[in-house]
Order: sequence, then C-alpha cells, then structure tokens
Amino acid sequence: KWKGEGTTQNLESIVIGRCYDYIRIVNPAVGEKNCSQIWEAFKNAFIYKDPCSILPEDYELFINLTFHTIPPNKSLFWENNQLLVNSFADRGRRYMSVGDTLFGFVGDFLNWCGQADSPGLDYESCPTTMECENNAVESFWRMASITYAQHSSGVIHVLLNGSADGGAYPQPGFFADYEIPNLQKDKISQIVIWVVDDIEGPDIDSCGVHSVKTLETRLTTLGYDVTCTDNDKSVMFLLCLD
Repeated sequence: KWKGEGTTQNLESIVIGRCYDYIRIVNPAVGEKNCSQIWEAFKNAFIYKDPCSILPEDYELFINLTFHTIPPNKSLFWENNQLLVNSFADRGRRYMSVGDTLFGFVGDFLNWCGQADSPGLDYESCPTTMECENNAVESFWRMASITYAQHSSGVIHVLLNGSADGGAYPQPGFFADYEIPNLQKDKISQIVIWVVDDIEGPDIDSCGVHSVKTLETRLTTLGYDVTCTDNDKSVMFLLCLD
C-alpha cells in the first residue's frame, strides 16, 4: 500500500459538480463547457493505469476542454500559503490564482490515483511525491501550473511565505520549476513579489535576502521588471482578520 491517502470518495460527482458550479456561479464569463466530457478527460488521464506512470501531458485533453483566458494583471502565483491565497484571491474576484481557474478549481484539495485492476481507482491509498514523482496529482498540478504560467499577462503577483521552513522561495518548487520557465516574457510588464510572515511566525525570509534575493536575481537576469514588498498591508489585514 502507498503512504498517501486514497482517492477522494465521490470523486466523479465532485468534479462534475465543481465544473457546473464554476461555469454557472463562480465565473460564468468563461462560457459554456461540457462538464461530463471534462470528467471523462480527467478520469482517462489516470484510471486503470499504474499510479506511478502518469505524466503531465496525460491531462492535455482535460486542459483543452477546461481552458479559458486568464485576465491580465490578475495572476497570483504562490508557495507555502494556499489557504491565504484562496481567501486573498477571493475566487477570482481580486486575483485569479491557479485554483481559481476552471482547471484548478476542479482539482483543488482533492486526491486521486488509478490502479491497474477494477475499479480502476484506488480508494485505499495513493503514492506520495516522495514515493514517485509521476503520480496522478503531482502531474495534474504540473500541467495546470505550466498552462497557468503560459497564459498569465500584465502585472504578475507572487505571494510568498516569509515564515516558511527552508525559505520563501523553495527550490525545487512549482514556481521555480514549472511556472517561471513558462512565463511569456513579451506579455508581462512587471513582477510584484509580496513576502508575508505568519502573524505569530518567525521572520525567516524577506525581500533582498536569502531565497527571495535568489528569486529576485533570477527574474532580473531574465529581464523582468521586479519589485518586492515585505508584509504588504492588504495581505496582513487579511491575516489579522483570520
């Protein structure tokens, strides 16, 4: 048995339901989507397959069916602060993080993996990324991150956790490995980094030092106009509220 938790119960109902929730209520501007087709494409990426041999490109059809434009200046990248990002982005009202796109919304906080024999889904356990990198969830988020980065434009925001163990800008990490390399330089006017410490938490990392300096140098070398702010007030107010 694997070390990770198994496939979320009622996965099909949740995915189809979230799809309708998104196109009807959360963001009707994306237009009509075929939610049962989207479920089929999602499921076929990993069902009845070895749970350690799922690649990002297996989700290509799913991405094509769920794809919609990401409004300029609305992209919000992040590391180590998913719940804060969710409340700050406010389901696309303030910003549109990867979890606020249709493709990200469908998979957010769910778990899933396949198995070779019937029923094709493993509800008991799924491999963690430590056990194998090419697992169904990891590859899904790699594909989602790549797509999200490729279609982000205007002013890009990055929200990092200054209290995170090992630094605010983790390497390896989704932002470092899948998002930065897929940004389209000609579509981006500026990159704004926010480093926010937990309210009670340690101040491990800040603009201009440690891993944030590594990030700033990398982006500047790539030719981006980069600014960095520590403990931006609007984000801090939200943390205080919580």
